[in-house]
Amino acid sequence: MADSGGWHLVKRVGTAVVLIPSVLVLVLKAPVWVLAIVAAVVALVASSEFLKVSEAYEVRPFRKPTYAYVSLFFALIAVPGYENPLLDTAIFACGTAFLAALAPFLFWTIGMRRASLRETFPAAMVSAIDFIYLAVPLGCLVQLREQWAGAFLVFYLLLVVWAGDIFAFFVGRSMGRMLMSPRISPKKTWEGALASLAASVVVGTLLFDHARQISEFFLRLDLIHQRDGIFSLETPPLLPIMLLSAGINIAAQLGDLVESLIKRGAGVKDSGGLLPGHGGMLDRIDALLFAAPVMWYYAAWRVLQ
Repeated sequence: MADSGGWHLVKRVGTAVVLIPSVLVLVLKAPVWVLAIVAAVVALVASSEFLKVSEAYEVRPFRKPTYAYVSLFFALIAVPGYENPLLDTAIFACGTAFLAALAPFLFWTIGMRRASLRETFPAAMVSAIDFIYLAVPLGCLVQLREQWAGAFLVFYLLLVVWAGDIFAFFVGRSMGRMLMSPRISPKKTWEGALASLAASVVVGTLLFDHARQISEFFLRLDLIHQRDGIFSLETPPLLPIMLLSAGINIAAQLGDLVESLIKRGAGVKDSGGLLPGHGGMLDRIDALLFAAPVMWYYAAWRVLQ
């Protein structure tokens, strides 16, 4: 058992070593439309896993219509914006709200063609939740990248989430005694959760405290353009950044617990086997799905100031 656990850790670390630099270069260097395409692929893979898990709840989901709706959403996001942060944010918010509100009615209508009408309601709800749970948060990530200083904001978000995840895993594994929610996630502990929160606050505060230097470093490496770093935006005071980092961490931990709840109810350990040591795509992005909207709301609030 120890050898098995050690090999699992090796695979987990190895996958992270490959993925983290790749993701950072993508979000910093790639044009927004490329990021939108990659986010669409991630959303579609995660949707496939989510819909597969839903079958354990005796739901027969609308696979092709769900994939088409998710793809349409990201196709619209990939269209270049107006270089006006307020207008771009308003268009994204209104458009996303409209598509999210439309989703259940659309899938109900599609379900009318099924032979068994008993399947329509649960299948429509699963497809609508798939869109809101997976596509919308990843869309927030893409739109965040499109804003002024977007590259730095996404970089900050990812590092805050990853720092919390790393400390939760290792502190919980080595020192965890008090179980947080044994019915949902038997390995999560309060010690790991508190270490995760502290790590996110420290990392987030340090990142914003050195935001200009980090932005200049990325600019020298030709990873970002002038508009993508913290150059023109005023650096906020320390306390709001600490609260933002804490909020992102709490949201990320809730996202992890929610996905564990879905899997526990379905009787599965992982959403898939795509990423060695990490499970499926949904297992890897579960924290980000709750954290990204928090970061997007903060950025949208700054746009309104």
